[in-house]
Amino acid sequence: MSEIKSILIKDTTKEERIRIVQQSLYSCGTECEFCNGCDNLGGGITDHFYQPYIDGEKEISQLNAEYQKKFVKG
Repeated sequence: MSEIKSILIKDTTKEERIRIVQQSLYSCGTECEFCNGCDNLGGGITDHFYQPYIDGEKEISQLNAEYQKKFVKG
C-alpha cells in the first residue's frame, strides 16, 4: 500500500478517500461499527458525515468547518 501524500479530492481516488476516512475513524484501534464513540458531540454517524468527501463532493476541511459552525455561537 502506497503512502498518500495529499488528502485533497483532486489528488485522490475514491478508494483512497475511503481508506483515508477509515484510517482516521479507526484511530482508536477498533472498527466503528456499533461503536458511535465519536458521536459524543451530537455529530451523527461519522461514516455518513464523511460520505460527501468520499464521493468527491466536499473536502474534509469544508465538512469540518460546517460541523464546527454548529457549536460556535456568534
